[in-house]
Amino acid sequence: ACLNNLKQLTLAWIMYADDNDGKICAANIGHSDYGWVAAMDVSDPIVDQIMAIQKGMLYPYCSNLKLYKCPTGIRGEMRTYSIVSSMNTNPGGSWKGKVIKNKTEIPRPGERIVFVDEGRITNYAFSVYYNEARWRDMPPLRHGSGTNFSLADGHSEYWKWKDPLTVKFGNGENVDPSQPGNPDLVKVQKGMWGKLGYTPSY
Repeated sequence: ACLNNLKQLTLAWIMYADDNDGKICAANIGHSDYGWVAAMDVSDPIVDQIMAIQKGMLYPYCSNLKLYKCPTGIRGEMRTYSIVSSMNTNPGGSWKGKVIKNKTEIPRPGERIVFVDEGRITNYAFSVYYNEARWRDMPPLRHGSGTNFSLADGHSEYWKWKDPLTVKFGNGENVDPSQPGNPDLVKVQKGMWGKLGYTPSY
């Protein structure tokens, strides 16, 4: 169900872009009038969370509220999905690679991440560093030791984490977020930014 939800949201994301000269909705919520959903908080009543979804740019293309959250998400939270920070966030941050503003700027859409199942409400785009081998946000641990992603061509995939350090950091254990040689980190960085902004150490 989660993979299908991500697929449907991404098809809505594609349709929105197709109807707006390729321009994609904003990933970072609360910093733009064109956010894919409006800002919401975990403490907000469910009715307010629903209103925040309905104010989003994707709601006209995806009005089934059940598609905005994984069925195994936290009870009382109406959204568990986020868009990654390479897909139209507010500019800033030397750690970022190229931020996509238009769907035509994505040369290999089947390789570029759009949505991720974070398992909880967050108003920030999901991000990893571009210019160093370092996690920024904690990698989600969903559906076992991994999570679900959607790609810009409309398909979705489950990525199981391979490096124990990914799982430890995702669990909030006291490990260094700088993890050179971590294949999970490299895969997410390439999926998010299209390439690495540094020379890997292996």
